[in-house]
Amino acid sequence: MARRILIVPDKFKGSLDAINVARAIASGWMSVWPNDIVQILPMSDGGDGFGIVMANELDLSERSFLGCDAARRDCEVPYWVDSTCGNAVVEAALSNGLSLLPNGEFHPFDLDTWGVGKLLLTLGQEKVRECLVGVGGSATNDAGFGMARALGWRFLDIDEQEILKWTGLSCLESIIEPESRAWPSIKVASDVLNPLLGPNGSTWVYGPQKGLKEEEFGVADKCFERLAIIAADKIGNDFSILPGAGAAGGLGFGMMAFAGAKICSGFELFAERTNLESKISNSDIVITAEGKMDSQTLMGKGTGQVASMSRSLDKHCIGLAGQLEFGQTEKMKNDVFWHLASIVPEIANTSDSISNTEPYLKRLASDLAKSLPVCLSLLFLSLF
Repeated sequence: MARRILIVPDKFKGSLDAINVARAIASGWMSVWPNDIVQILPMSDGGDGFGIVMANELDLSERSFLGCDAARRDCEVPYWVDSTCGNAVVEAALSNGLSLLPNGEFHPFDLDTWGVGKLLLTLGQEKVRECLVGVGGSATNDAGFGMARALGWRFLDIDEQEILKWTGLSCLESIIEPESRAWPSIKVASDVLNPLLGPNGSTWVYGPQKGLKEEEFGVADKCFERLAIIAADKIGNDFSILPGAGAAGGLGFGMMAFAGAKICSGFELFAERTNLESKISNSDIVITAEGKMDSQTLMGKGTGQVASMSRSLDKHCIGLAGQLEFGQTEKMKNDVFWHLASIVPEIANTSDSISNTEPYLKRLASDLAKSLPVCLSLLFLSLF
């Protein structure tokens, strides 16, 4: 009898996006069990690929406009809309993303989120009422200053001169709000819980991957601390201390403070909008996957949450990975997963796995499908 297989993978970062991960697993599985009913549901918690993944699931139409990247260079920026109900999905990194910039050519002090603000204004012009924004993959560390300026906010120093670069925020004295709101309601998808400031904040935790050096952390934090103080006085709420304020170089803070956004769990937002719980309930086996499964998998990452939801619904969840961290396999299996398998070291070494992810993932899924009768037999025996 045909089984109902639900494939809910995340991306294999740096080698394969979530959509192609799902297709590779489906191809490998169906090469062994062609009569099974396979449904793919690529996943994103707000990071790379959020836009296209959510747009596909929500059946949105792709559009684009001439925006700019984090260095203010012109670029085509895609977004996805359903004009009939006024909804949209945006991936901020398609404007301010690290992947859009030549490696090492721009310093974070010279980058900002102006293009993200212009994108939000474009959505407002299209009469979008609600926008889901994924903020992962950013090159910027400006606390949303550029975005706020694009939306019409003005930041003045003690001489009432406008501050034009976020590195001048240490001299901030007052903030003037826009005359009118010209952008939609915003929900930010992020599973980053960092505040804006301090050792656990945006600069100290994520700054190095954007090109900031340790001796520069104090410059950024001084600017952001002053911004947080003046903004809290102006708005009446200190958003800098909230979980998620440090997401995307402080863009989480900027979106809350200057765009009225709410930050939501990326996975919960994905699960809600895709009816994930219902899809799992209607499946016989759930397969999830990511590039590396380790201790973080069980601490809020999407794959771990898929497995936990599956277990709560009495469904078997299989975890596939490029690599499993040594010592975690049995814990993860006992906690939430029914079965775990990885490309490394069973099929290939690490470098080969990264450069040839798709064929190896197909083989891993195929090998798993072939072993399914054995897995089911072991499961049956374990019940007695």
